[in-house]
Amino acid sequence: MVKTENERSLAQRVKAFIKGEAVLTVAVVLALLSAIAVPPDAGYAGYIDWDTLALLFSLMAVTKGLQMLGLFAALGAALLRRTATTRRMVLALVALPFFFSMLITNDVSLITFVPFALTVLRMAGQDRLVIPTVVLQTAAANLGSMLTPMGNPQNLYLYNRSGMGFGEFCALMLPYVAVSGVCIAVLCVLPRSVAVHTDLPRIQLGDKRRMALFALGGLLCLGCIAKLLPPLGVAALTAVVLVLFDRSLLAKIDYSLLGTFIAFFVFIGNMGRIESFQNFLSGILAGHEVAVAVLASQVISNVPAALLLSGYSSAWPQLIVGCNLGGLGTLIASMASLISYKLVAKQYPEKRPRYFFWFTVCNVGLLVLLLAVSLVV
Repeated sequence: MVKTENERSLAQRVKAFIKGEAVLTVAVVLALLSAIAVPPDAGYAGYIDWDTLALLFSLMAVTKGLQMLGLFAALGAALLRRTATTRRMVLALVALPFFFSMLITNDVSLITFVPFALTVLRMAGQDRLVIPTVVLQTAAANLGSMLTPMGNPQNLYLYNRSGMGFGEFCALMLPYVAVSGVCIAVLCVLPRSVAVHTDLPRIQLGDKRRMALFALGGLLCLGCIAKLLPPLGVAALTAVVLVLFDRSLLAKIDYSLLGTFIAFFVFIGNMGRIESFQNFLSGILAGHEVAVAVLASQVISNVPAALLLSGYSSAWPQLIVGCNLGGLGTLIASMASLISYKLVAKQYPEKRPRYFFWFTVCNVGLLVLLLAVSLVV
């Protein structure tokens, strides 16, 4: 039977969705397969961590709003106007995602500052620095985001599950972030430096009232992280405000990430009710949480690894360290790393093999170093 045009179009859209949302697709398939072993019942209601989902929704809305208003790019441009050499330029471009990721997550940092870096380097006639700069930006975003609970999705989830205090969490990850920062800074100053001048245009900020509104939303999110406010209440308020004042932003939130969390919650909940699987995973995790989390992250990325392993171990410090370090290594170890790769591949397709090579060298080297740090901290 010959396929109709509509059928071919539908097949192409499904294929494009699966390719673009590979992690979500895998999570949904795993959830459905696990539902065969554990048919849906009342127990499913207890699988999902609604507080984490609510806080993640609110954080994504706030950071996306501030990004669209140009706040982060404006701050970056202001910093770069003070650079006179390529060495200082690279250092500034890499420092931006390193520090901003602690507040606005690693993926938002890369979405904001990698395109910004590509533009700046092109204006400065420094295409030779594209690969080292973007590789280091990507590593910097993943490493800087380790410090805080809101730095990345797995931190937010594990922070809520662990019951740790904000200061306790930051103190746990501080040695790794400090060592990472020094290493990144050293790598930034290695390329040959020349004088450079970029006449960066001043970035016009968006509506100040909307800026203030999103800033207030950010404060409310911090109140949730400090366990002073209920995440569900803040998420509901965020949704109402967006419906009333900025409906377009609602469509720009990463719902696929929220869907991925829900699907993995179902999968983990179901597998936790299968005694043989529970005994197996608990057995290999006991005393080896960091190593197992790092290895699992290399294959399924660190967010799913955190969701999966947290169901079978309560060694929270080790899981937090392991899932954060696990974001280094392969290109899929942290899904945020794919953002940079796609941006470089789109503008410089001929640089893809070289980018992949240096990305792997840099990330594996940093992973080995930080694993060594984990043995002495």
